Amino acid sequence: MFLKTFRKGIHLPGHKGLTSSLPIEILPSPQQVVLPLSQHIGAPAEPLVSVGDQVLLGQKIAEAQGMVSAPLHASVAGKIIAIEPRPHVCGKMVTAIVIENNRTDEWAPEIFPRHLDPERAESDEVREIMKEAGLVGMGGAAFPTHVKYNLSPDQPIDYVILNGAECEPFLTCDHRLMVEKPDRIVFGLRVMLRAAGASKGYIVIEENKPDAIAALNRAVQGYPIEVVPVKAKYPQGEERMIIYAATRRVVPVGALPAAVGVIVNNVATAFALAEFIQSGRPLISRIITVTGNGINQPKNLEVRIGTLLEDVLNYCGGFKGNPGRIILGGPLTGSAQYRLDLPIMKGTSGILVQTEAETPKTAPSVCIRCGKCVDACPFNLLPNFLGLYCEHDQIDKAEAYGVLDCRECGSCAYVCPARRPLTQMFKNTKNKIIAAKRKTS
Repeated sequence: MFLKTFRKGIHLPGHKGLTSSLPIEILPSPQQVVLPLSQHIGAPAEPLVSVGDQVLLGQKIAEAQGMVSAPLHASVAGKIIAIEPRPHVCGKMVTAIVIENNRTDEWAPEIFPRHLDPERAESDEVREIMKEAGLVGMGGAAFPTHVKYNLSPDQPIDYVILNGAECEPFLTCDHRLMVEKPDRIVFGLRVMLRAAGASKGYIVIEENKPDAIAALNRAVQGYPIEVVPVKAKYPQGEERMIIYAATRRVVPVGALPAAVGVIVNNVATAFALAEFIQSGRPLISRIITVTGNGINQPKNLEVRIGTLLEDVLNYCGGFKGNPGRIILGGPLTGSAQYRLDLPIMKGTSGILVQTEAETPKTAPSVCIRCGKCVDACPFNLLPNFLGLYCEHDQIDKAEAYGVLDCRECGSCAYVCPARRPLTQMFKNTKNKIIAAKRKTS
């Protein structure tokens, strides 16, 4: 069978066997949750509660601020014991609402099903539902979902694509969600189609998940939705790659997918939308994968937002010896962390624990001009030149060579025999360029 894909990219060991066959378990709610007001791209949410308040499960405790923002809901019932700066996955201290769990799990009275008909709903109604649910992109970007569907009349949408590729090694949370909850994912996509005014939906899944492909093929029967198997290749799940694989449309540099008539969401986001509509449950928990050779009991878990890494890892039997590295997310796009008092957030897809033996000890060297990074880059950039410009702080040249077009997939750094930290250099330079533009604007 011919499988759709994209040019370039890399083939990686999947390392998914640790958890791909493990059903989703529900992690018991923790004694305390830490809910950062910044869990999404855009303005932080504004607290609606004060220290000492009693809150119920699912209650809105912070409101969206500005055009690009998302509200926040209590992931446990209990008492607000602090609203203060707490450690955040970005490496800074960020204001968070801390709730002491009273163990009642008493739901807020406003929690109720919406009884929405996906074929008759109005787009404005769906956007408001997306906002009230606190939905953000759950593949990692955490962009507020309702903003994606705030479309101008001259920007018609033909397709809504659900990203079920899950191309990042080790992670299997989306895989298990597709196997275990295919009907809710499809319901969420039907609502998204209505919100976008699109005529067709695609669910794109890598070929190495045949059980997920089969489950969703059964669930889409009778709907204008097609399941699209694609090659297992990295970064197949990146937005531009998945659009090209499914539709052969090319998103211009600097443009959003809507420019070519497409909206892309993660399968977990579609599931969360369906949960809110069908059960009244806002985004207070998510599925994550806890995996790696440095953890005793790898698992796929449903975890309350705000649960600390320490609580999750203890439930999984703790570390095997001393961990070499702890990564939130996958090994290529995730962020390495040095502390365990960080909360699971809406965009957290997994916790990867590597052993000391798996953690490289050799220092990076100078570029040897092999060109492997150029062959791997799916965005047709020149990471070899970009690396040199970034390394020597030649920011103007880095910008001229397209560093802002880098999507930080990590393909170049993975294939580099000199072990140069290319992705990190590009990320730092992009931040410098953006900061400079803000100063002059």
